[in-house]
Amino acid sequence: MDIPVLDWNRFTSGDDAEGFAADLGKACRETGFFVLTGHGISKDLIADVFTVADRFFALPPEEKAEIAISKNPHNRGWAQQGSEALDEASGLKDRKEAFNVGLDLLADDPRVIAGEPFRGVNVWPDLEGFQKIMLDYYERALNLGRGLHRAFEADLGLPQEYFEPHFTEPMATLRVLSYPAAPDGEGIGAGAHTDYGSVTLLMTDGVAGLQVKPRGGDWMDVPHIKGAFVVNIGDCLMRWSNDLYVSTPHRVLPPKTARRSIAFFLDPNPESIITALPGTGTAKYAPITGADYLRSRLDATYTPEPTS
Repeated sequence: MDIPVLDWNRFTSGDDAEGFAADLGKACRETGFFVLTGHGISKDLIADVFTVADRFFALPPEEKAEIAISKNPHNRGWAQQGSEALDEASGLKDRKEAFNVGLDLLADDPRVIAGEPFRGVNVWPDLEGFQKIMLDYYERALNLGRGLHRAFEADLGLPQEYFEPHFTEPMATLRVLSYPAAPDGEGIGAGAHTDYGSVTLLMTDGVAGLQVKPRGGDWMDVPHIKGAFVVNIGDCLMRWSNDLYVSTPHRVLPPKTARRSIAFFLDPNPESIITALPGTGTAKYAPITGADYLRSRLDATYTPEPTS
């Protein structure tokens, strides 16, 4: 089963919006993955994100540990190598480290003061340009993710802007990742898993390793097109669509050379109720808030912070 390549300009220009939505819907129902070109996020900004991420990961571990995600209840900060085990069945720890950025809120925001779920302030390393570049990319990726939901609406026969109230201030996470070289081929870069949210936008540096396992199929390599996003449906949107869309297992094999990627995970607003969309039939799942669903998934991923 092929992973299709779709040109976002077909939708945004209006020249072939209906055809694009149909092709998008087919991909979302079959593999749950597609490659997106024509997205409009500049190659210079993408290069800048990779550059500042490299600088961060090169910092001493004790400096990165000051802003560890294990110390943060809002899914922000540094995740050290071995702190995640995405494939619960194998028990293998992921050979990667990461840094998470969330919706940027001020410390005096009432939601932050109240301790609402996933409503915290970002933590930042002391690196020139890091914060500005990450927030610039975050905003552009968020706008693209919102746009894709307009295409989902067209495919699913929903009213225009149906999803808009659910993504006003979402639990979106920008995550830069670094996979060390593993010439021995042992272990796993990122264990087999499905993503948790609505949709994921992934930018890679071209180093091989990402694989997907379609329903009823075997593991297959995801094609790389320079400057294009690999996009996949997450569990939340699969649940929302009452299983019309599929969230497909994927993994990252241990790379022979160092590998980097930029992932943008778009989850809905914390208070959004995730229940079967209109026209999708009898609900297969009980309603749940976006925050409760995401927390349940994250709690199963992270191991406790080492004591020494």
